[in-house]
Amino acid sequence: MLIVGGSLIDGRRADVRIVGDRIVAVAPDISPVDDEVIDLAGGTVLPGLHDHHVHLRAMAAAAQSVRVGPAHVRGREGLRAALRTAEPDAAGWIRGVGYYETVSGDLDRHVLDEVEPHRPVRVQHRTGAMWFVNTAGLRRLGIADHETGRLYREDRALATHTRGADPGPAEISRQLLSYGVTGVTEATPDLTDDDVAYLHRSLTDETLRQRVHLLRAPAPPRHPRLSFGPTKRIIDDDVELVEFTDWLVAQRAAGRAVAVHCVTTFQLVVTITALQTVGTVPGDRIEHAAVVPHELLTVVADLGVVVVTQPNFVAERGDEYLADVAASEHPGLWRLASLVAAGIPVAGSTDAPFGDHDPWAAMRAACTRQTPSGATLGLGERLSRRAALELFLGSPETPAVPRRVEVGATADLCLLDVSPDEVLNEFTADAVTRTVIGGT
Repeated sequence: MLIVGGSLIDGRRADVRIVGDRIVAVAPDISPVDDEVIDLAGGTVLPGLHDHHVHLRAMAAAAQSVRVGPAHVRGREGLRAALRTAEPDAAGWIRGVGYYETVSGDLDRHVLDEVEPHRPVRVQHRTGAMWFVNTAGLRRLGIADHETGRLYREDRALATHTRGADPGPAEISRQLLSYGVTGVTEATPDLTDDDVAYLHRSLTDETLRQRVHLLRAPAPPRHPRLSFGPTKRIIDDDVELVEFTDWLVAQRAAGRAVAVHCVTTFQLVVTITALQTVGTVPGDRIEHAAVVPHELLTVVADLGVVVVTQPNFVAERGDEYLADVAASEHPGLWRLASLVAAGIPVAGSTDAPFGDHDPWAAMRAACTRQTPSGATLGLGERLSRRAALELFLGSPETPAVPRRVEVGATADLCLLDVSPDEVLNEFTADAVTRTVIGGT
């Protein structure tokens, strides 16, 4: 394959020759020799985008769910209308996602019974941490006497009773291809061998075209597009420091780096304390870092860990943050520029399906810090447009180190039909014309 007529993101004119799954030549003018030729006609060649924190199976399920978040539903009547007109999934459930109680009111089994008394209903909180289930659903789960129907971090238990015909990742993979995404890091905690087998099947039958990096220990079966990374751990504010430190020691004994979910200051402090006690290793990550007080910036920098964060949440949820979070805490929310300035390696992700899975929207948010209403949250945290792009150019193993279009690199590319300046000025998926994975 020979890609002609394009430029690299720094504006240099460059044709790119691919043989097999590798880039073998990058030069201003390469003559075709029995090549399949793609003429970009002034467009741009980028390394393929990598989303460093998603949940693939949840993305596939969310695509078949009714959206009940603030952008789609407000108030009890809006929830009623959305759920009553929804079609059940393959397992017979009405499944809602993205609920936010501050906008639409507190939710429990009794409220859901008023909204939908007959069909089993489960509604996921926008954080992904809690499910709300009505009485019909609780009966199906065998816990009809559950007082509230609020099931906290019970995804595994729910899955055994709610998984019908698996929707599969084909549509999600197609959408990611349209964004130029060539790889994702699957960040669901406690991935089972069944999850690995599911992904292996999807990669083998090519319903899932991207490369997939799992935050768990290696396990068979293996696939050329499947890799393994640190061990993922979610901690909540009731975590015990001694237990968490012991877990970290066990991971080190097994030769494992870790990826720790931190969305509150307390969780971040516990993670810092444990890492200071046990020591860090290459590959350690902090997921989200939703709140980083100023006084902890240098402490995190001294650890040398990578922060994988989601700038899109400012654009998607910023108005709720401004209304619900104390003004004194606003500077610490979803930091970017201050992390970089402190010397902390930073990579980007969307946390799909809990955030929108368009990485270009996340890049725009990283530059503007605009909320849905047009307000600004954390003006000083804006990144340059080049830095925002590079959030999604890292490899899964080194997420904060941007890949380059260069000889010897794997031929995972995002081809766009606009100039490098337009790529950076617009950050739109509409400019993506082809996605190349492993030379295909």
